[in-house]
Amino acid sequence: MLIEVKVPQLSESVAEATLVSWHKKAGEAVARDENLIDIETDKVVLELPAPAAGVVVKIIKGDGATVVSGEVIAQIDTEAKSSASASAPAAVAKSAAPAAAPAAPKAMPAARKIMDEKGIAPASVEGTGRGGRITKGDVLGVGAAVASPASAPPAQPPAVAAAKQPLAQPMAVDIDAVLADRPEQRVPMSRLRARIAERLLQSQSMAAILTTFNEVNMAPVMELRKKYLEKFEKEHGVRLGFMSFFVKAAVAALKKYPVLNASVDGNDIVYHGYFDIGIAVGSPRGLVVPILRDADQLSLAEVEKKIAEFGAKAKDGKLTIEDLTGGTFSISNGGVFGSMLSTPIINPPQSAILGVHATKDRAVVENGQVVVRPINYLALSYDHRIVDGREAVLGLVTMKEMLEDPARLLLEI
Repeated sequence: MLIEVKVPQLSESVAEATLVSWHKKAGEAVARDENLIDIETDKVVLELPAPAAGVVVKIIKGDGATVVSGEVIAQIDTEAKSSASASAPAAVAKSAAPAAAPAAPKAMPAARKIMDEKGIAPASVEGTGRGGRITKGDVLGVGAAVASPASAPPAQPPAVAAAKQPLAQPMAVDIDAVLADRPEQRVPMSRLRARIAERLLQSQSMAAILTTFNEVNMAPVMELRKKYLEKFEKEHGVRLGFMSFFVKAAVAALKKYPVLNASVDGNDIVYHGYFDIGIAVGSPRGLVVPILRDADQLSLAEVEKKIAEFGAKAKDGKLTIEDLTGGTFSISNGGVFGSMLSTPIINPPQSAILGVHATKDRAVVENGQVVVRPINYLALSYDHRIVDGREAVLGLVTMKEMLEDPARLLLEI
């Protein structure tokens, strides 16, 4: 019995997907629910399990093909049996086939053009470029060698020749010849990378992005964390990091200045009555921003658990569309990579994003004295169309105050 393997139903916001790599070949057996192929959308990578046990008898769409929801990409025969010997006759036939004629050497574009114009066969030119490629110089050398002396113009008196000599022209540079021995690799963008590029360009072209900065003395948070680190991990089963403090400080600022938690919809400003915080996470496929739902209602331990879960799922490519959908504000932590300062780009249609950086010991002035403190530079990028400088600056100051006195986060004051 033949069973069709179809692309699963994609999200309404996803029109098409790409087949990344088949894990089975035609003729191979497959078990029910065994992963047949990875399907990449512009948000997530989906696994397509086999609908039944049997043998993959036909692969209709190969690796890299673009597909849509419900499209048939393969067929499984539930009554057939795989046979390793099926490939033997093909191997014998292949060995009995006459040897193919050696391929003509590859020519660089400029060289190919000259050969076409002068009727020079590629086989008659010895390539000196990388991998035996034919360069422009190789073709010109052949042309000079086969030129007939009889075709040369009659000699002219030196005075006439000098009078007819054209003005010196700048030497043309053969880019193909210059780059002939330089290794290059051309790789198409993944759907996720293309989507990231599209959204970043959209953000910069659609929003009036401005960034304000401030510095935070992280000593109080670091002391609190050091004091309760072991007890926290023993009680909650997760390490106490810094991101939970940044999330709580951001929520406090968003409550105080709701426009930072708003978004633009045409000519309307949409004020959200909830706080869904996007946490930018690096993954092998690129940057993804999973969402902490109702972050204002989560404890520090719950925030840390969700962030750890997102990190693991991003690493394994297990993030779902639901994990990545929505969000009213975002936080990007470049400090984990050592970033000192940056201007983060807003994740549309949100109106603001917080950039967190590496905490380093720096010389600061306190009460007229120069002292050393662990300082973190915060950056808040905002959409100046709806957020005024006052709200942006005061919002960032609120985050600074909460982090420098973390007891206020617990007391919500």
